[in-house]
Amino acid sequence: MSSNSPQTNLWLERSRLDGIVLGGVSYGVYFLLTVQAFVALVRRPRYGGKIPDHRLALLFYIFITLVLGTVSFAANAKYTEMIWIDLRDVPGGPLALIENEMTYRINVLALSTGHIQEWFMEGLLLHRCFVIWNWARWVMIPMIILYIAMIALSILIQVDACAGVVFYDINTELVYLCIEVGLTVIYTILVVYRLLSMGSKMKEIMAEYDSSLYNTVVLMIVESAMSFTIFAITFIVAFALHLNGLTTMCFLSVSQVQGITQLFIIIRVATGRAYTHEWSTRVAAEPTTIVFSSTVSDATGESHDERIARPEQNIVQTYSASVKAAEVDVCIA
Repeated sequence: MSSNSPQTNLWLERSRLDGIVLGGVSYGVYFLLTVQAFVALVRRPRYGGKIPDHRLALLFYIFITLVLGTVSFAANAKYTEMIWIDLRDVPGGPLALIENEMTYRINVLALSTGHIQEWFMEGLLLHRCFVIWNWARWVMIPMIILYIAMIALSILIQVDACAGVVFYDINTELVYLCIEVGLTVIYTILVVYRLLSMGSKMKEIMAEYDSSLYNTVVLMIVESAMSFTIFAITFIVAFALHLNGLTTMCFLSVSQVQGITQLFIIIRVATGRAYTHEWSTRVAAEPTTIVFSSTVSDATGESHDERIARPEQNIVQTYSASVKAAEVDVCIA
């Protein structure tokens, strides 16, 4: 490119090159976390924890998302190489190749595999949410509608990309990103509310129960969702304002960032870190206090049968609360 090229053009070219470098870093982190998640799922957790019953589904999830993410990143990396090496003599130079990237099928492949990878990621979020809410219809129906709308928009984007429309001019992409972020935010709000509500009920059932365990899970979910949400909102703002350089940098890493945030949760739950060990010890310690609390009935003149029945009711109530606590450990994975 000549030395008198406009700085805006140079910025877009630099953004593509810098973006693929950052994408390589994020993919490397994503790949390492995928390996850690795989090892954690096939190996028994520490502290004698139980391996999740749905580990095969999680293993399939991390495998298919890794394959799709790898294909997407490899296609983007290959086209970046083509821009400055294989196709450097094309009229318009690197700038034209970046702006009209969808005229090359390799970029359609990168976009399609990246979107399908995001389908699986959002699907995992929905499954977690549905299980935690015990498959409540008022939660499932609107979430599924949004999920189907996201997939439909993604297909429309693929159609435009196959037609050679400039990526920065595909307005459907902006709506797709908004729905994707919206699903993540709604999921976070629903799950956080449910967990805090469960923690409050546990406190009512067991007065000495330490609800900080639920707070730890909530914090983990919020941290994970916030990382992706901030990155995705940056992508949305850049796309809406036609900041093509920043849009390019975000586009080359958005799928890996979303995958990284979900793998952190899977790894922490599968390895029993942060809260699983404390959960099992605290829940096991609570029933004694509640079971023997009914012995005060001796002073009230209750019959022998009444005294026997009261502890059993407390045991059942405590067991129910303990099951709710244990369900969170499985659902979050």
